[in-house]
Amino acid sequence: MEVIGWTLIWVLFVISFIGLVYPIIPAVLFLAGGFVTYGLFFGFAELPWWFWAIEILFVVLLFGADLLANALSVKRFGGSKAGLWGSTIGLIIGPFVIPVVGILLGPFIGAIAAELIVNRTDLKQSVRSGVGSVVGFLTSVAAKGIIQIVMIVIFFVAV
Repeated sequence: MEVIGWTLIWVLFVISFIGLVYPIIPAVLFLAGGFVTYGLFFGFAELPWWFWAIEILFVVLLFGADLLANALSVKRFGGSKAGLWGSTIGLIIGPFVIPVVGILLGPFIGAIAAELIVNRTDLKQSVRSGVGSVVGFLTSVAAKGIIQIVMIVIFFVAV
């Protein structure tokens, strides 16, 4: 039973890292699912209150890092709220329309389209916004990946 428990925990952790690049997979839920799975298999008493407090803070930080990285990058490259929304929609739709490459092309094309359609900006500025959305996505993935690694290290320290 112990092997099954640890296998499930590791599978949930791996899925959480896949969720970093596929936004349709709620990465933080799978990560938290690994912690809960540990509690169900081995007992919640093994995970002290400080573990849960720290992990909850990191979950909030994960959501904040995602929103902040995208918003700052699009703004820094001259994009608008429309570009940010287009980027987000492209990030969700892109991987389904163009598997693998759509992860980067989706937000890029979405930001460009939104800037051109909603704000009627010129093509050069729209492309800059698209580049900003891709930079924001990659920055977000890196930040969230580091935070998730820290969360898993804290988990192993606690157990």
